[in-house]
Formats: sequence, C-alpha cells, structure tokens
Amino acid sequence: MRHSLLTGLLLAGAPFVAAASCSSGSVFVDANGNGRQDAGEAPLAGIRISDGEHIALTDKAGRYQLPASTQPNIFVIKPAGYAAAARADGLPDIWRPRDGQGGQCRPFALVPQPDAPDSFQALVMADSQTGSALDVGYFERDIIEPLRGKHQARLGMTLGDVTNDDPSLYPALTRAVTSLGVPWLHVPGNHDMDIGASSDATSLASYHRYLGPDTYAWEEASMVFIGLDDILAQPGQKPAYIGGLREDQFAFLEGYLPTVGRDKLVVLGLHIPLFDHVFREQDRARLFALLEKVEHPLILSGHTHNQSQVFWSAAQGWKGARPLHEYNVGAACGAFWSGVKDAQGIPDTTMADGTPNGYGLLNVQPHGQYSVEYRVARAPADHQIALHAPKVLRQGAYPAWGVYANVFMGHDGLPVEFRVDGGQWQAMKQVRQPDPRLLVENIADDLAETLRGYDRSPEAVPSTHLWRAALPTGLAEGEHTVEVRTTLNGKSYTATTGYRLQSASP
Repeated sequence: MRHSLLTGLLLAGAPFVAAASCSSGSVFVDANGNGRQDAGEAPLAGIRISDGEHIALTDKAGRYQLPASTQPNIFVIKPAGYAAAARADGLPDIWRPRDGQGGQCRPFALVPQPDAPDSFQALVMADSQTGSALDVGYFERDIIEPLRGKHQARLGMTLGDVTNDDPSLYPALTRAVTSLGVPWLHVPGNHDMDIGASSDATSLASYHRYLGPDTYAWEEASMVFIGLDDILAQPGQKPAYIGGLREDQFAFLEGYLPTVGRDKLVVLGLHIPLFDHVFREQDRARLFALLEKVEHPLILSGHTHNQSQVFWSAAQGWKGARPLHEYNVGAACGAFWSGVKDAQGIPDTTMADGTPNGYGLLNVQPHGQYSVEYRVARAPADHQIALHAPKVLRQGAYPAWGVYANVFMGHDGLPVEFRVDGGQWQAMKQVRQPDPRLLVENIADDLAETLRGYDRSPEAVPSTHLWRAALPTGLAEGEHTVEVRTTLNGKSYTATTGYRLQSASP
C-alpha cells in the first residue's frame, strides 16, 4: 500500500523532497551511451524504481523518491526498449547502494534500443562455484572461451553459488562473464553468503557490494526476468540456511507482477529449486498463488548440481491453467570441478546424475512462447545423449543386459527409442537408476591406489533422465550397432554405440 500511495503522489506531480540517504534520484535518456547526463539528454518519466520491497515511478522530471527502509540497495527496473549503461566492471549499472551515501543517488542512465527484437536468446548458468583462482581458470577455459564470439545471446544470468564461499573471486568471475558482451545478471546462492555473518539481513553484504540487489526485475519486449534470493540464512543453527522468500520479497512481487503485460514470459530466477526439501512449503504455496495469476510463468533454478525439468501440477499444489515448468539447470562447475583431468587439464566434473557440466539456453519468442536447451561444455550442440552398453555379450544368453541412454534434457513422459543394426525402432523404458557411466568412474576411483584427480568423481545417484532397453542376444556373432533417438524442442537427436556377440564354450 505504501508504494501505491507514493506512486500516486509522483504521478500527480507532488513536490519532490530530497531524502537524507540514497532513496531519491533521477533517470534520464542516455542518448550517447556514456553513462552521464549530457546537455539535451531528457529525463524519463514512468520508470519503475525499487528497493526490492517498495516501488516508485519517476515523475515528469524523471525523479523518484522511495520511502525510508532497511533495504541495502535500490535499482531501476530496466524497461523494454532500453539498455542499461555499463558499470566500470562491465555489469549493467542498474543499482545503487543505499547506505553510506548522503543526499540523492547517482542518476540512472538508460540507453534507447528502439530496434531490439522481440525474440532473443539468454545464456543461463548455475553454480560456477569457484573456490580458487585455479577454479576460475577452469570456468574460463571450459565454459567462457568456447562461447566468445560464437553465441547468439543478448542476455546472461548466473543462478547462484557464483563462488564457493570466496567473495574475493567476484571481480575475476565478473570479468569472465562480461567478456561475452551481453548484460549479465546474478542471483545469490548459499555459497555467496558471507562467512561469519550474524543474521540473514547481513549475510549477503559482499554480494550486494559486488553484484547488486538480491531482488530485482529486468524487462525485455517479450520477457521479464525477476531475480530472487531464496536463501534464508540461519547463522549458528542447523541447518545454516533454508529455502524460501522474505516478506519484503512477497511485497515486491505483489506490487510488481500485476503491472506486467499478460502476453510476456515471466521468468523467476532462483538458486534453491522449489522442489528442494529445504524450501518452505508455505512460501511455495504463496508463490504459486501469485504465479497462478500470470499467463506465462517459468522457473529457472540451480543448487542441485544435477539437472531436471519439473512440471508442477494440481497434485503438487499448483492450480494454474497449465503445469508450471521449472528447469533446474545443470551446474557450470558440474561436480565442483572434480574428477579426472583431460588433455587440456580440465576436470571431467560429470554430475552425480550423469549430466556433464555446461550451461542452459533460454529461447524467448513473443506471446509467452519459449524453449530451454542445454549445452555440454566444449561439446557440439547436438551432444544431448550419452550411452552406456556392455562391450561383449554371450550369443544366445538371456537378454538381461541393457543399453542405457542419459538424455540430459529428458523428463517424465519423453519418448526415447532404440534400434539395433538399422532395425525397427522400439521404445526404451525410463528408469530411476544411477548412470552406469558414472558408476564405472566410481569403481575406478575405489580401485585406484592414488587419487586420479584432485577430488574423485561424485557418487552416482538415481537420474531423472535415464532410459534403458535390453540388448538382443539372438543375433549373429560379431559387432552390432545400437542407435538411440529422441526429440527435444522439435529437433531429433541421436547417439550411437555398439556391442559384440560372442559364442562361449560350456
């Protein structure tokens, strides 16, 4: 109610009163993109400014004022048709620290983008989770370098655990992601909390200083991205954190979501997924109630160091017209930069569900249409399926041994098929088992006399996107070819392996 009253006063042309701290300021058209208000660069009216709880609109002079609060940052909600000026570190200049400044905030500069297309692609990374300069090097060489000059994205985002409890690495990671030449947004994770913080309110001091607000919105012509800190720190307790949202965040969502056009895709970026056991059920229910009024919602999350797609339904408390899609994105660091190093000196770092490390793509089209994809680090775009099969079976044996297909973007109900030697395609069965490819690594680690990597591969866990089919043994002796196929986003993907049938003496 407070932000609604303030908005009404500003729009009515009420006198502007300077605040004692950075709660007031202005927004202008940065026609030349230099971040400074030069002669002839006009003020912008009707631009939303927020502290993550309250929302104000700029008046006809481009000025705003927010009520006094304890929120650490204020930010401009970048509107469609404009770009944000860049900070010295390359991040979008969309926030101001609220404390430690007297008088007015430095003005926000918005650069006109009249020809920005309605359709675009965004890079989505989860859990870069670097704990050292060596890890930052892995991230650079494994994820960033192969993308430079070769991607089509217009926006990027990291969904938490930017570092592994080391805020001093933020500048290096910022240089890495901003080198891709797109505005980069962040969401905090549990490993972005300051060690030694005494409360949830102070747990993200370093994050706020380097990476900005923990609640914000960013608008494009066909999409709104809302970044939300869903880590509730509990210093000195067990667990040290839980998942959920604060009252100020619900206030922001309640005030902001009704202002978003119904034909836009509304993307919520979180760290802890809504399905995680630590996420408070009551907060999920409140969030569902808000999103059920949104025509085109999408959830992006990280944290698990696995990959999955969840479609929330009425049976799980979602009452929207269509299932709510949550894409839990595979980690950029995979299994925390673990496993055997390859010829380039980069760890294998396959995740516990058998997904190789990598990043996601969000493809946005008008009227709420979208698709999500996954890209394995340093691999071709069509590498979407990993296979495991025995090398040799006894000819005529009972067909008890199978081929396994890990479809990285697979989900419940996805048809996956196989065939042998170009024969008839047959359905594979989805199974909840560990990926045998990773089990092989686990056994190799167990049997090794010395460490095979800095850290061994993670212990394999049941995968949500694994399929199995029994291999025929009644064929002729010799080599046989196995093909697996599936369709993702209207495109067919295949993978091939083989096995040999051998006769054996009694």
